[in-house]
Amino acid sequence: MVGIRPGLAVVDLCCGDGHFTLPLARIARRVYAIDIDPQMLDRARELLVQEGVENCEFIQADAMDLPAVVPMAVDYVFMANTFHGVPDKQGLAQVVASILGRRGEFVVVNWHRRAREETVVLGQPRGPKTEMRMEAADVAAAVGPAGLSLRRVVELPAYHYGAVFHRSPG
Repeated sequence: MVGIRPGLAVVDLCCGDGHFTLPLARIARRVYAIDIDPQMLDRARELLVQEGVENCEFIQADAMDLPAVVPMAVDYVFMANTFHGVPDKQGLAQVVASILGRRGEFVVVNWHRRAREETVVLGQPRGPKTEMRMEAADVAAAVGPAGLSLRRVVELPAYHYGAVFHRSPG
């Protein structure tokens, strides 16, 4: 729904336990799963190995170090459920923009700005604190100075959206 297509080289930034890495790898040509937590990377690797998926490279790194750890320009950077917690959002957007190819896209999947008590999964409130939640316009304001423009917003029921950004012309 957010534009991943066969043949793309994709970064799953802050991949965590691989929840999104696996479906990304089933579609994309190559996936770079990046996380700062080695235990989460181990869980992601284990999941993909169990599923027989082999087109993924697992990289332990800080998100701000993308240019040093991703060996080539990529078509797509995917970041789910973590952008709200990034201390330097504009700086991260600049780093992401620096590794995107000419037609590259950056998608941020995030929780809608709803009270945490309203985002119930399996009977429990889920997601970040209410005050940390960002709407797509907030994300666009943070990434715009890095030369990334909002292309579209995809609703991801029940509580999420995907904000898809591309390089601004010029």
